[in-house]
Amino acid sequence: MGKIALLFPGQGSQYVGMGKPLYDLSPCSREIFDQVDTIHPGTSTLCFEGPAEALNQTQNTQPCIFAVELAALAALKCVGVEAQGIAGFSLGEVTGLVAAGVLSMDDGLKFVKKRGRAMEEASQMTPASMVAVLKLDNATVETLCREFNQCYPVNYNCPGQLVVALLKDDQEAFLTRVKELGGRGIPLTLSGGFHSPFMTYATKLLEQKIYELTFAAGSIPLYSNAYAKPYPTAPVDIRDYILHQINHPVLWEQTIRNMIADGFTTFIECGPGKTLGGFIKKIDKSVTCCHVETVLTDYLEAKNAGKEWSFIC
Repeated sequence: MGKIALLFPGQGSQYVGMGKPLYDLSPCSREIFDQVDTIHPGTSTLCFEGPAEALNQTQNTQPCIFAVELAALAALKCVGVEAQGIAGFSLGEVTGLVAAGVLSMDDGLKFVKKRGRAMEEASQMTPASMVAVLKLDNATVETLCREFNQCYPVNYNCPGQLVVALLKDDQEAFLTRVKELGGRGIPLTLSGGFHSPFMTYATKLLEQKIYELTFAAGSIPLYSNAYAKPYPTAPVDIRDYILHQINHPVLWEQTIRNMIADGFTTFIECGPGKTLGGFIKKIDKSVTCCHVETVLTDYLEAKNAGKEWSFIC
């Protein structure tokens, strides 16, 4: 039997109402939300009720997604699902550090709050946006980026989808060029040019803050966005990986391919939305992907019917 991996999504997956099914279905999830609320008051209310304008502010988005993902992790543990590996997309990689035992929940939330504020500040320094480019190969998009000043390929999501970060003033011209090349460009509702040199200021703000965190050796492998391989174990190297991730591309497709090569055959998306599962289906249709809420629903249906339950995605 192949190995199970947990996937934690990143910013952009948020929506008003996220996490409420977990809160209702799982006492273990409810406990996590309550714990987060004691550290960051109002998190659960913002997740469940919004308003969207507040939820979509980076400094709020990141702690909220982090809370939902930890609640999902707790729910899975409580029904006996054990994973052998982890990957998180952008912000989700911080949740992955907690899930792997590298960071405590308190330190993880502390860093997420600082990360969100630092990225918000960096976004305000240079007006930038992000565009998902569909139907073009990576090499074509990379070449197109070189036609513009400060335009960077940043999220290598799956075959036929590469996200770029660029100056807002160049977005319309960029979208026109994408169309001319036979592709489709979709502007993303994000507040800055993440995972690019636009975020270098955020990295500098966090360089000292990261030494306030305590790191431990992880219990299971966490695959890095920026390197597409498992995190190292030495604290100094872990710090470098975390900081490097903020202003460098997310190599998601290569990460998943490396995990499959390492024997992972089942992926559970733990957090808002089902975007990562969609990417995986385009990367390799031979593996199985499901969502945490589906797992919980199946478990509760079996329990209520008095039947034995074992995790089968």
